[in-house]
Amino acid sequence: MNPVSPTTPLRRAPVQRRSAERLTRILDACADLLDEVGYEALSTRAVAARAGVPIGSVYRFFGNKRAMADALAQRNLERYTDRVRERLNGAGEGGWRAAMDAVLDEYLAMKRTAPGFSLVDFGNQIPVGDRHTEPNTRVADRLTDLLAAYLDRTPDDELRRTFLVAVETADTLVHLSFRLSPEGDPEIITETRELLRAYLARVLD
Repeated sequence: MNPVSPTTPLRRAPVQRRSAERLTRILDACADLLDEVGYEALSTRAVAARAGVPIGSVYRFFGNKRAMADALAQRNLERYTDRVRERLNGAGEGGWRAAMDAVLDEYLAMKRTAPGFSLVDFGNQIPVGDRHTEPNTRVADRLTDLLAAYLDRTPDDELRRTFLVAVETADTLVHLSFRLSPEGDPEIITETRELLRAYLARVLD
């Protein structure tokens, strides 16, 4: 898998394997430092030092730390999509409720374990891009395309709107659960799951 999606704006896309591995180290270092020092104290020089690469290597790919955070958010989305796809492939014919559980469970798992995810996730915490590429819209579009095939549905405007509302709702409530508890408040998560099931049943049943 590529370190970041080919749609992520890089100053220069990695061509050779060594260059791709260097980009991966840079993004890994960025994620670790976000957990340690936060976004405001993050610097390209610190990322270069943590990754063990010259500062010029960072600037080869990114003009500033905001671009680096956006690339990390995009990589998170790619990894999240892969995790949901693998979960669905192993679930067989579980219907939309199994799909919804996979979507929510994998998001919770990344919130708990993925370095830097608590600050960046898919770009929600550090807004990047323009209003046409808002993070939750990107997530909802990706899930619509992925789940439409699984559910044998047409990815039309109604389905995209439904998943966008679901993603916005889950995003707000999951962040609330992690403000209340480092691992996510279990009661808030249960309420989130029930709320999503009730909402999605209106369209998907």
